[in-house]
This record gives sequence, structure tokens and C-alpha cells, in this order.
Amino acid sequence: MTAIASAAPITAAAHRPGKKTNVALWTVQILLGLFLIIASAAPKLLGAHAAVESFDTIGWGQWFRYFTGVVELAGGIGLLVPRLNGPAAVGLTITMVCAALTQVFLLGAPALAPFPLVLGVVFVWIAWQRRDSITAVRDLLAR
Repeated sequence: MTAIASAAPITAAAHRPGKKTNVALWTVQILLGLFLIIASAAPKLLGAHAAVESFDTIGWGQWFRYFTGVVELAGGIGLLVPRLNGPAAVGLTITMVCAALTQVFLLGAPALAPFPLVLGVVFVWIAWQRRDSITAVRDLLAR
């Protein structure tokens, strides 16, 4: 192999996970996607009492509850779409870090912060394993 060939960029195919990893990823993505859609986004978007109270405590208005619900809904759906699962995982990582910070600083519940942080770590793993979809979306947007 020549020096030029070894310096060639890695193709997207080199980023594809193995079969067992892919099965594990899809299992986690489906479970988390459904969790985000049903248990996290729906109560916010449908105005569940606990969600309304939490966002009153945050103090940014109910528009932020709707915004957060839409972000979680989009992320949950994105985890289920092959071309979007990497970018969705990146967005959900950011969302989970913000959720943990909100628990600590705005809701005064630091004991609840580890849950979104653990989810954030899982989303980082998904994003890393699905980085070929991130590159594909980036290339599509660059056109």
C-alpha cells in the first residue's frame, strides 16, 4: 500500500456497525424512540398536569414545554428512521445534557439529573455508531 492510498479518506461503509451491534442499536433505538414519543413528548404536548407544573417551575413559559415536546417527538421519530438516526442521536444528546442542567439548576432536583445524563451517553453511542447517517445528512445539506 502506498502512502497516498493509506491516507485516503475512510468511506462511509467503514463506519457501519457489525451485525450484532446493529441489532443492539436497533433494539435500543426502537425502545428509546417509543419512550421519547409516548412517555416523554406526549405528556408535554398533551398538557399533562405534571408537565405543566414542571415547566411553570422552570419559569420560561408553556411555549418551552411545547418546544421541548416537539424536540423529543422529532428525536424519537428520528431514531426510528435510518437516514436520521445519527443526527437525531446528536440532537437528543444535547437535549439530555440540557435536561440534566435544568434538573440541577432550575428545578432544584440534582438527584434526577443522572437519568438524562445516562440517556445522553446512550445517545452518544448511537450517534457514534450511526455516524455514516450524520455524514450523509451533512453532505445532503451541503448541496
